[in-house]
Amino acid sequence: MVRTLLAIFALLIQAVSVQASPVRIKDLVEFDGVRGNDLVGYGLVVGLNGTGDGLRNAPFTEEIMTNILERLGVNVTGEQFRPQNVAAVLVTAELPPFARTGSQIDVTVSAIGDASSLLGGTLVMTPLNAADGQIYAVSQGTVIAGGASAEGDAATVVQGVPTAGSIPNGARVEREIDFNFTQLESIRLALRTPDFTTAGRIEQAINADMRRPVAVMLDAGTVLIDIGSTQMRSPAHAMGRIENITVEPERRARVVVDQRSGTIVMGEDVRISRVAVSQGNLTLRVEEAPQVVQPNPFAPGETVVVPRTNAAIEEEPGIGLAEVPDGTNLSDVVAGLNALGVAPRDMIDILKSIKAAGALHAEFIVQ
Repeated sequence: MVRTLLAIFALLIQAVSVQASPVRIKDLVEFDGVRGNDLVGYGLVVGLNGTGDGLRNAPFTEEIMTNILERLGVNVTGEQFRPQNVAAVLVTAELPPFARTGSQIDVTVSAIGDASSLLGGTLVMTPLNAADGQIYAVSQGTVIAGGASAEGDAATVVQGVPTAGSIPNGARVEREIDFNFTQLESIRLALRTPDFTTAGRIEQAINADMRRPVAVMLDAGTVLIDIGSTQMRSPAHAMGRIENITVEPERRARVVVDQRSGTIVMGEDVRISRVAVSQGNLTLRVEEAPQVVQPNPFAPGETVVVPRTNAAIEEEPGIGLAEVPDGTNLSDVVAGLNALGVAPRDMIDILKSIKAAGALHAEFIVQ
């Protein structure tokens, strides 16, 4: 199995590693100041088919329901009502950058009481606040839950998570973020994966495209753009041109293994020094087979249990002492490891040992 996987992986790497594909700058960096803002609100979902909150266990649901009805002109003070078709929920959303008044955004609805399902429910108008306490959007609509549940007299079956759902375009923006992008004199590009080589290449690519020094690398994760030096009509025009410039990013040599599934993923820059590997499996088996001894009929005595234990040690034949030669590229590394001919989980142990011996020149990540 491991030979087949590594052989296919080596062929794929040989096909694509001849010339690495360049990546757009917009896929490598975040533009400083151009980000979303988190919104949250507390609301009520109605119209549930008896799967809402039990008001005795969730008094906050009754409180918010009373407030909503009183705002609609219904006086319920002192009344006793115990509906089973309402549920208190938290509504979360992200206000994207440059969102304008009237635009719509998606929201996520999650039950906070003991409701068993939000299927078929409708979210009543809920204001969404940002970290500054101001209302930036209002949400309302039919909840689309991502699960299902069925309940009988003696058993309950739940698939997915029916107590959480979403409302596509379920909130309308009512307030805009006070941010004047046109007045920026400079903007920083923040690399998602900081690297000096990649930041230097971004600086060189931008200056070459603009034919003037407009970008400077500040550190491994930041490139500063002088908007005025671009001589573009506006910062938006400058960013629209810069974000589509392509750069070949530098990647760290990494080996990522998943012990649960036995998956091994190696980057193109992984190198292995010359090393010898021997691997074998030792199995210890202990089997208990107690026997019951009874006296003859009508004879004095007691029934006793006599212990019987079979213990054995088995050593499966290993791979012997195999040499893994120097790997100058990923295909050589794969070919060397492929020659060991072991299972994926054993390969993970071998890679750990090679790393401990100092012969694996890559970052080793275990998940």
